[in-house]
Amino acid sequence: MTIKVGDKIPSVTLQVKTADGINEVSTDDFFKGKKVVLFALPGAFTPTCSAKHVPGFVEKAAELKGKGVDTIACLSVNDAFVMDAWAKDQKSDGKVVMLADGSAAFTKAVGLELDLVARGMGVRSQRYAMVVDDGKVSRLEVEEPGAFQVSSAENILAKL
Repeated sequence: MTIKVGDKIPSVTLQVKTADGINEVSTDDFFKGKKVVLFALPGAFTPTCSAKHVPGFVEKAAELKGKGVDTIACLSVNDAFVMDAWAKDQKSDGKVVMLADGSAAFTKAVGLELDLVARGMGVRSQRYAMVVDDGKVSRLEVEEPGAFQVSSAENILAKL
């Protein structure tokens, strides 16, 4: 079942690479008491994700935070090392937290997995963005397959 507006974020553990190594991040702690814009995408270093999706949130980070967003996070079914390398490539440090959902635990728990096995990419995340207020989804924008519109930073910013 796909998560919907009003639902609580599922309790899972994600990972973030820091200078100290790999840190586990509990979704209960990550979303507690904050307004978080979480956007997810099929994969690090993939064309639309690298050319449009992440750069839009990096570029609009100050505007989003100016509208009361505490944290902006990107989630992908990649490991923390890949997400860290991608963060450096995208110059997202201090603007977008790169969350690794390496085993797709969060992605499956919210019902937004994308089966790309036939294309050699395994199980990935659909492209979406959500606004989460204190652990509860207040807005969810899921893209149609192959599209990139409703989950953009510009669209989320316009609806805050």
